[in-house]
Amino acid sequence: MKRLLAIVDAGDAGVTGVLAGEALRRAARDAGQPIEIELRTAQGVVNPVSAGNDDTLLFVGVEDSADAATRARADRLLTLEAVLADPAAALKAGSKAPAATKKIVAITSCPTGIAHTFMAAEGLQEGARQLGYDIHVETQGSVGAGNPLTPEQIAEADVVVIAADREVDRARFAGKRVLVSNTKPAITGGAALIEKALAEAKVQGAGSAAAAASATATTERAGPYKHLMTGVSFMLPFVVAGGLLIALAFALGGIHANDEAAKGTLAYALFTIGAKGGFALMVPALAGYIAYSVADRPGIAPGMIGGMLASSLGAGFLGGIVAGFIAGYGVDALNRVIRLPKNLQGLKPVLILPLLGTLLTGLLMIYAVGTPVAAVLSFLTEWLRGMQGTNAVLLGLILGAMMAFDMGGPVNKAAYAFSVGLVASQVYTPMAATMAAGMTPPLAIALATRLFPNRFTADEREAGPAAAVLGLAFISEGAIPFAARDPFRVIPSLMAGSAITGAISMVAGVELRVPHGGIFVLPIPGAVTHLAAYVAALAVGVVVSAVLVGFVKRPVAQG
Repeated sequence: MKRLLAIVDAGDAGVTGVLAGEALRRAARDAGQPIEIELRTAQGVVNPVSAGNDDTLLFVGVEDSADAATRARADRLLTLEAVLADPAAALKAGSKAPAATKKIVAITSCPTGIAHTFMAAEGLQEGARQLGYDIHVETQGSVGAGNPLTPEQIAEADVVVIAADREVDRARFAGKRVLVSNTKPAITGGAALIEKALAEAKVQGAGSAAAAASATATTERAGPYKHLMTGVSFMLPFVVAGGLLIALAFALGGIHANDEAAKGTLAYALFTIGAKGGFALMVPALAGYIAYSVADRPGIAPGMIGGMLASSLGAGFLGGIVAGFIAGYGVDALNRVIRLPKNLQGLKPVLILPLLGTLLTGLLMIYAVGTPVAAVLSFLTEWLRGMQGTNAVLLGLILGAMMAFDMGGPVNKAAYAFSVGLVASQVYTPMAATMAAGMTPPLAIALATRLFPNRFTADEREAGPAAAVLGLAFISEGAIPFAARDPFRVIPSLMAGSAITGAISMVAGVELRVPHGGIFVLPIPGAVTHLAAYVAALAVGVVVSAVLVGFVKRPVAQG
């Protein structure tokens, strides 16, 4: 005869288990169905049952508490809460549970918020598909958060994966298991990164009022490069907005748009907004968000104030970088050292840490750091402005080669951050060389797929136009899929063309006031000087790289 059996696994909640067992017994009796119940508690097992093949077995408890054999044998899985809330309904609703499906939530982000952000998201989504897991990915791109995570998705997630090249706010993940990585593992192996997260993720500390509590975890997981890239990421909008407004001011009012004689004109107003608004906030934003990356929110005020002091002392972006790290690591150290009673912990992030961090950063900037860094920046600025001939060629070659070396990776971003920082000091030639050199790889690949079709697979030839569009938008990552298949031949070829582009741009003295946008910002009056020479530099580099790729790559078998 078919029997109804139940295993109630209460663990440490022995009383709850007894109550659930009795509730289940009454519901079964009311339904006219005899039932035998085994109770498992921390003290042992009461009334053990043995289920035969014809018996119906219920398991009541936390799903993960059931061993593999019990889960495989059980016909229905119920929770203690469900049984206690409505035993009759729970008895009817319980059913065989499918194999557990892990739920993942993730955030991807990169300093510019464009290519790597979405490539990492695609890598994680593909990895979850391969593993059979559910995943929701929030992309923190250049236009804000895409597909933002809901509180419900975060609450249900088994693990949180943060694949970012800059620091992101983790306060909403308090109590969840979190793994932090950069974007590259997500792009190259999303499944492996998810499995690593499930195995190695650590619980994120609570951050509520004491936001400084997460500063320690942030410092342990990120290095100086990531902190710098976080600062650059937040600085970019100020550079873009300020640079474009200054360019428009000069386009409307000429080179005297900022003179007192032009006061009251639209050109003068645009220059004031761009130079005294946007550009004035560049260094404080850089310093503030470097400090934020190191020490979380308590570092923002000391970092920004240190950045303002760097600007006023003439230390520029170099001083801003130094101020950001002083503020960040200073606040982080203070957070570790200062111990307060629990009822006073809320004062640390809003009063004590910002005050002491600002005092430390400000005094060091005024009395120790500001003057020598200003001298270094002044020397660097004058050297770059006076750069001609061999020196200009050398710097252009170096910047160009760096942009094509890893196309969005650390070397590429180091060259980019250097050039963006110089924009704050009104040195625009490296920015022009850097952007042109970054556009070269995907454009060269697109051209090579047309000139040498037998060197590429059918899929690569079809992807050529997409790479060209990415190149026109200054997204170097468009060449990565092509380079990844044959890196030792393709990457040196791309580096050669980008280096030539950078060198020509530097020798021609091309200046670019906008740090992003590719070909789409070139028609804006005043955004770039010597436009014809700039286009020529880009064209020469693209042709050189395309020809080299065609010569060094081997023909592929056409299917």
